[in-house]
Amino acid sequence: MSRNVSSPLNSTSLPTRLPLNATADLNATVKPFSVVDGCDEQVEGILFDLTLQCINVIVGIPTNLLVIAILIRNRKTPTTSDIFLGCLALMDAYFGAMTPIIFLNIYLWQSREVWSAIKFSYGVKDTSGPLFLSCICLDRFVAVLFPIMFGRLKHIKYRLSLSVLVYCLTFAYSAAKVVGGLPNFEKVFTGEILAAFTWMAVCNVSILWALKKSRGPGKDEMQPLKKRAFKMVLSILCIIICNYLPLVALFPFEDYYSPDVFRCYVQPVGFAFLNISSTIQPLVYLSRLEKVPFLSDAKCCSCVSVENNQTPPAQNSPA
Repeated sequence: MSRNVSSPLNSTSLPTRLPLNATADLNATVKPFSVVDGCDEQVEGILFDLTLQCINVIVGIPTNLLVIAILIRNRKTPTTSDIFLGCLALMDAYFGAMTPIIFLNIYLWQSREVWSAIKFSYGVKDTSGPLFLSCICLDRFVAVLFPIMFGRLKHIKYRLSLSVLVYCLTFAYSAAKVVGGLPNFEKVFTGEILAAFTWMAVCNVSILWALKKSRGPGKDEMQPLKKRAFKMVLSILCIIICNYLPLVALFPFEDYYSPDVFRCYVQPVGFAFLNISSTIQPLVYLSRLEKVPFLSDAKCCSCVSVENNQTPPAQNSPA
């Protein structure tokens, strides 16, 4: 990733500048933009990435909007990480909404201005996901390992300030991607993804270890709050392994691949796993809920009511 490789349709570099040999003749005819530019005979990786981005439209957008609706519905009894989850869902929904525009511009409009907006959305995806997940990990890390400090830092102003900082970093990175031509710009993403992955992995493993050790002698069950924290941290650990490990495992070895293989296969496939996180993250959040509001409230409430009516007689009956 240290080289500024021009690869078709990936999250760090879209082909927005002329080929290197075009400077020899400025009056030469510019080749029309193509999503498979330079990979006409090796399109499998690019198609794989586009397919997963289509899943973001079909599944990711509705589930992210549902997550936002649930967080708004539960705003009277929020958890400390809700603001980070809401910001992450908002950014993922925005990224998914850009996918139809990508297809329209590839095959219909071919507008440079639209490609600038698309590059901005890729910058948002590159940065917002790792940073907001890191914020959630930080929040859980302090809550579990430093509960006294966490009690002093529970006010929402701290999380709002951190969210604003993440947004500023995200938009600065995205704007720089749109401008392009910055020296060693690819190394920024390399450093970010490696640092975020390392932090999240170490942080989550530490939290899981601390929660496991928190069980008292002879106790098989955790306290409810710690059990919920355990499930959240375990789900985040699964996300970072599935979505970020391919990037961390493949990209540092760029020099071992031929330029065409890296551009046409390694980069699109690696970023495909990052892009599909816009669908996996909200699904993992929803899977942690005992019931999903807006979808099964009536049915779940009726089931709970029946159980509550039947439970007391069973408990009061003689042995």
